[in-house]
Amino acid sequence: MSTTIKNPVEWGWDQIARAASAIGSAGPALHHIQDTMHSPAPTVRRIGVNDVKDALLQGLDDFGAFRSDVVFLCIVYPVVGLIFSQFIFGNEMMPLLFPIASGFALVGPFAALGLYEMSRRRERGLPVSWLHAFDVVRAPAFGAIAVLGLALVALFLLWLTAAWGIYRVTLGPELPTSISAFASDIVTTQEGWTMIAAGIGVGFVFALVAMTISIASFPLLVDRDVGLDTAIRTSIKVVTENPGPMAVWGMVVAGSLALGSIPFFIGLIVVMPTLGHATWHLYRKTVAR
Repeated sequence: MSTTIKNPVEWGWDQIARAASAIGSAGPALHHIQDTMHSPAPTVRRIGVNDVKDALLQGLDDFGAFRSDVVFLCIVYPVVGLIFSQFIFGNEMMPLLFPIASGFALVGPFAALGLYEMSRRRERGLPVSWLHAFDVVRAPAFGAIAVLGLALVALFLLWLTAAWGIYRVTLGPELPTSISAFASDIVTTQEGWTMIAAGIGVGFVFALVAMTISIASFPLLVDRDVGLDTAIRTSIKVVTENPGPMAVWGMVVAGSLALGSIPFFIGLIVVMPTLGHATWHLYRKTVAR
């Protein structure tokens, strides 16, 4: 039996290379990124924990307003998760099932682009349907959005690589024979508890980086034609100016995604759109118009 995972990482990096090549061939988009570099940064506000709660409530309200439309859009997340984790790569993916599930926190801000646009339109009193979610591709800053999205996908793949390395030096290098045996090894052996502790620690670092560079940058790029560097700097400032509320937000996201992933990622149908809409409202609270 093979003791290495080749498909996920190699396949993923290959897709990133192709996407990067496609962006590289899109001259106007790249020129626009260069033209908007160092654009003026918006003012960042300080918020409290109650603002995080209010953003969540507003996100839930948006989800209620777009019930069928958002479910139609976001059902792709659990389906892709199931296909990616089990049916494409088979049993070799078993040690990475939890890292893949938790990885939604890394790529979620990019995946929620359409939800930001829907919330933006509703906020302005404009008509909203699921088709409007795709208007984001016509945003002036879409080139910057694509580049930042590729960065998050690369971060996700690095997390999977790190998670596989942690497994190999703890419970590996042999692959688990079954899900039940794998679960038993995790909770009943010292190596399993070491894997859990290391995974949580390393995963926290990846999640912190992803949140810091993306919590406000994607909504800002959807909302305004600003530079990629400006969007990232603004997002970093949002986190550094509001460490307490952002820590609460991070715990809410992690807990919601964990609950939404059980069983079989089905709960993500509700969790992902709610968090996506709430992210837009959190952006509105932290970044002045």
